Amino acid sequence: MDPVLSQPFSLFDLSTVGLFGADTQQSRVAPSCAAARPILSLRGEQVSQPEVFLDVVERLTVIIAANGTPMKTDIQGEIRLKSFFPGCSEMRIGLPEEFCVGKTELRGYGTAVRVDECSFHSSLTLMQYQLADDIPAALPFHLFPTIRHSSCGRVQIYLKLRCDLFPKSHAVNLHIHLPVPKTTLSFSQELSSPEQTAILQPTTKSIEWIVPRMQGGSQLSATFKLEVPGLTQAGLRELGPVNLSFEMPAHTCSGLQIRFLRFTGPEPTLPHRWVRYVTHSESYVIRLNAG
Repeated sequence: MDPVLSQPFSLFDLSTVGLFGADTQQSRVAPSCAAARPILSLRGEQVSQPEVFLDVVERLTVIIAANGTPMKTDIQGEIRLKSFFPGCSEMRIGLPEEFCVGKTELRGYGTAVRVDECSFHSSLTLMQYQLADDIPAALPFHLFPTIRHSSCGRVQIYLKLRCDLFPKSHAVNLHIHLPVPKTTLSFSQELSSPEQTAILQPTTKSIEWIVPRMQGGSQLSATFKLEVPGLTQAGLRELGPVNLSFEMPAHTCSGLQIRFLRFTGPEPTLPHRWVRYVTHSESYVIRLNAG
């Protein structure tokens, strides 16, 4: 495993910095796999400066009906810690001031964060939480499909994908999986940008639409034309549902943010502190009406 090259960097007040580190130092933010690597200095010597990695990881489960209505929304979140600070006897982690558990009425003037359940642990996973059916932010993706078919077995599928994140946020590694009728022989494609790709998987009879990166507030589109001999209503029902997989760095759907990290111990040296946020799609299903 390759070492991480450590450079001087310190976050003393996490309430004033951006996600994944300071906004002005994005190129020096530790990568997501850095906590699992040995830490070396630029000259190959062991670093005397201790480091602490704190990750807020959320997994998003969504089911959207064919009419666009969300049927299920669920967030499973974790706060994970990996510390290379042997002299620390106590660590304090500041959560939002209006962090509420349960259905208690929210009061105050700040931005409240509410979860349904919360549990704390003494292991590397410090805290687990869950939020269902009441996500404070808009869903990150909406899909607008248009499906046309003819009696001669031709099916045209137009998909418009909209990213409803803030413009400064983005998603990466988008994979759109679309099952098609099992008797599909061939397909053609028209994609709205050159970095996109799409293929028809003959073994699984599905279209795999790949988007490397999508900026918040943007939209992409794709048109797929299928040749399906002997197309029937039963064959049309084999079309869909759409399943999205993606990753959203520097973003949490719950709104949970780390306000501060404070340490006490005999060592006078403060550690480098890396706070990172990421949301993954656990299951993001959009049903289609192909009839």
